[in-house]
Amino acid sequence: MAVVDRINAAVRRVPAWPIYPVCALWLAWVFYRGATGGLGVEPIEALEHEYGAMALKVLVVGLAISPLRRHAGLNLVKFRRALGVSAFVLVLAHLAVWAVLDVQSLDRIWADIVKRPYVTVGMAAFLLLLPLALTSNDRAVRWLGPKWRRLHKLTYPAAVLAGVHFLWLAKGFQLEPLIWLAVISALLVLRFRPGRGARPRAAPTQG
Repeated sequence: MAVVDRINAAVRRVPAWPIYPVCALWLAWVFYRGATGGLGVEPIEALEHEYGAMALKVLVVGLAISPLRRHAGLNLVKFRRALGVSAFVLVLAHLAVWAVLDVQSLDRIWADIVKRPYVTVGMAAFLLLLPLALTSNDRAVRWLGPKWRRLHKLTYPAAVLAGVHFLWLAKGFQLEPLIWLAVISALLVLRFRPGRGARPRAAPTQG
């Protein structure tokens, strides 16, 4: 436990706010690469994929915080809010590229949502994340009280739907989407499995 305690002490000295500018700079850098030919011959499709894949990765990192705390004693809760908001911004960028640069039509957007299962699942994940992003502030935590924690459990089905969306998007058999879906499933099992010597839960305002 001494090693874990030292890691936690070091983590307490690291601020969470740099996650926001790093996310914004990464979004801008990838967009610049797409606009200047750095993403290949299909820049819109590549940009859409880059944003979506990174959104899933950040979402999974945020999902891992509770299992790491419960089963390993690592307290990374202070980063959860920044990771969650950043994941939502990445999802929003992914959605914007698809709707504005790719589909470019409200009729086609609605048709894709209704007729294409992977789009339906992806939109469902976005809608689940929307109230979480809107309530990721201290005022919402105070206003909702105990309901805040229950509301933010929507992260779990949203992550599963995001993993399924990624899997269905893959053309042919690809290992990466299966790995991410397996990781999400494992994290959810660990999330609801009692940990040994689990430490007390942090207040919602820290996440």
